[in-house]
Amino acid sequence: MSEPSRPLVAIIDYGIGNMRSAQKSLERAGADARLTGDLGLISDAAGVVLPGVGHFQSCMGQLRSAGLADMALGAVESDRPFLGICVGMQMLFEGSEEAPGVEGLGVFPGLSRRIETSLPLPHMQWNRLDVARPKSALLDGMDGEVWMYFVHSYSADTEDEFVVATAEYEADVTAMVQRGDSVWATQFHPEKSGDRGLRLITNFVTACASDEEAPR
Repeated sequence: MSEPSRPLVAIIDYGIGNMRSAQKSLERAGADARLTGDLGLISDAAGVVLPGVGHFQSCMGQLRSAGLADMALGAVESDRPFLGICVGMQMLFEGSEEAPGVEGLGVFPGLSRRIETSLPLPHMQWNRLDVARPKSALLDGMDGEVWMYFVHSYSADTEDEFVVATAEYEADVTAMVQRGDSVWATQFHPEKSGDRGLRLITNFVTACASDEEAPR
């Protein structure tokens, strides 16, 4: 019996931060994961991941200067599985208070706003998800409490219909969003979140494999 195919997942590499941890987690979950800025490879991929660390303005500037902003939007609109992680999630919104006047990708409505809390920022710890949409495909198989690892100071302020989960850090922070059946984003780092994070990534890879095999 032949081994199941490993779906090609493109991790958009625009020169920001260490993306190897995301790549390793995707590989562990069964993907052929490639760090790439190659437009053809991103177009051919069964799924696309947009990671991000650091400052919103730097990330958006680098994404645009690398010529990859339109490619990211094209991947979203293609209905292939798409996952934004950390600042990669914030970039999917219209903008951020961290960089007034810098436009995001506008996939989701709303802005990322500084967390209103007297607690230390960044919010850097494990935190429990309060799940609003338990039937989200990326949370499949996660019964009981779900804890994920966060490192951020800004939280997306968006419409409730897009919110999959929140977390409490004195204030509620948006932990995970979803648009339709193919676009997800997490403020937490699933690649740093142990077994639960790996399960989420495995669910994403499963969605990529299913999409790859679907008739066109």
